Amino acid sequence: MSNRKPYVRPMNRTWWSKHPFYRFYMLREATVLPLILFTLFMLCGLASLVKGPQAWVEWQHFMQNPLVIAINIVALAGSLFHAATFFNMMPQVMPIRVKGKLLAPKMIIATQWAAVAVISLIVLILV
Repeated sequence: MSNRKPYVRPMNRTWWSKHPFYRFYMLREATVLPLILFTLFMLCGLASLVKGPQAWVEWQHFMQNPLVIAINIVALAGSLFHAATFFNMMPQVMPIRVKGKLLAPKMIIATQWAAVAVISLIVLILV
């Protein structure tokens, strides 16, 4: 056996910041952070709804805090950014054929956004 040590290339913490592809990827993945907070806020709202009217009113006052509103706006922007990048990637990942011909990528993306709009409209009507 050899006593030689294998070469290990040094890697610093910010290796990803030197390449635009990895910066974009890290930004996309970082959109989960405000979404985690949004989900926790909603879970607290559900718990307060179960606890009774007083807890529900307190949660509603908490949700009116400007910092919470800012976090929710960032979460919305992050989820829309995440959806846009996912929708743009979809035609490459899963090309769709209709009658043997590939569907145009713009058509696939537009269909996905239309589905989001329809579902959002249905939720707005129900609420």
